[in-house]
Amino acid sequence: MDILDVLIIGGGPIGLACGIEAKKAGLTYVIVEKGCLVNSLYHYPQNMTFFSTSEKLEIGGVPFVSISPKPGRDEALEYYRRVALKFELNIRLFETVESVQKEQCFEIQTSKTKYKAKNIIISSGFYDLPNTMDIPGEDLPKVSHYYQDPHFYAMQNVLVVGASNSSVDAALETFRKGAKVTMVIRDAEINQRVKYWVRPDVINRIKEGSIKAYFHASLTAIRHDEVDIQTEDGLVTIPNDFVLALTGYKPNFKLLQNFGIKLSDDARMLPEHHPETMESNQKGIYLAGVVCGGMDTHLWFIENSRDHAPKIINDIKAKQPLD
Repeated sequence: MDILDVLIIGGGPIGLACGIEAKKAGLTYVIVEKGCLVNSLYHYPQNMTFFSTSEKLEIGGVPFVSISPKPGRDEALEYYRRVALKFELNIRLFETVESVQKEQCFEIQTSKTKYKAKNIIISSGFYDLPNTMDIPGEDLPKVSHYYQDPHFYAMQNVLVVGASNSSVDAALETFRKGAKVTMVIRDAEINQRVKYWVRPDVINRIKEGSIKAYFHASLTAIRHDEVDIQTEDGLVTIPNDFVLALTGYKPNFKLLQNFGIKLSDDARMLPEHHPETMESNQKGIYLAGVVCGGMDTHLWFIENSRDHAPKIINDIKAKQPLD
C-alpha cells in the first residue's frame, strides 16, 4: 500500500481547497467524503442565498460567476463541481472514516478500504450533527432538524425553533407558501447575525401578526397533533403538523477525540491547533475550515477559512525531508 503525503477528510469547499493546494505542491493525496460532493451545501435549503459574495467563495483561483452578487445554493453546487473536475481532484465519495491508528504513519480505515498517510487534514465541517433539544417527541417523523423546500409545508401548522438565518428563512418561506407559522425563540429578539436584508422582513411579519413568535420561550414536548411551549406567561399548547427544529449544528467531536485532538474544557469545545500552521496537538494532524471553531460555528466560513489550505500545505512541505 502506497503511503500518501496527506489524507483529507471532508469534501466540502475547504477540503477541496486543501486538495488543490496539495496537487499544486506535488503531494500525493486523497479526499475522503462520507456523502456527495460538497455534501453540506447539498443539504442546504433549496432557496438559500449565501451571505458572502461569489468572489469570496472562490477556491483554486477559479472565478465564481453568479447571476446576483450573492449566489444561491444551486450556483455553489455547480461551481464547486466544476472546480473539482477542472483540477481532476482525487476524491472518494460516500466513504466514511471509521478509525485511525498511528504506527510509523497514520493508518485510516474507512467504510470501503484502508489508507496510509504521513499527514491528515480534518475538514469535516459541522452541518451533519444537529443540536438536539432532548425533549419528548423529538424523534417523531414530523420533526426535522433540516429544512429544504417550503412547498411541502403548504397549509400546515408549522413550528420553527430558533432565530438564526436558517430559522428565519424557513419561517418566511413556509409562511409565504400558506403555512400557519409559529416561532419559538430562546432569546429576546431575532438574532443580530441574521442576513441584513432578511431580518427586517421577519420582524415586520411578527409585528403585524402574520407569524406568531414566542420570545424567551422553549419547546418542551411534541405530540402527533400538538406541541407544548414554555413561555414567560406559562405553558402554551398549540395545534401542530410539523416541527422544524433548526437549533444549530456541531462538529463531529467524537471523530476529533478519536484522533486524539484536545478540546477546550469549556462549553466552546475548541479543538487545539496552531493558528499559523493549523496543526493540532497531534503531530501531522491538521484542522481546516469551520471545524476549528468547535461549538462557535459562526467563527469560520468559506470566505475566511480558504487560507487554511495554503497554510497547511506549506507547513507539510516545509517538514518534508530534502531529497
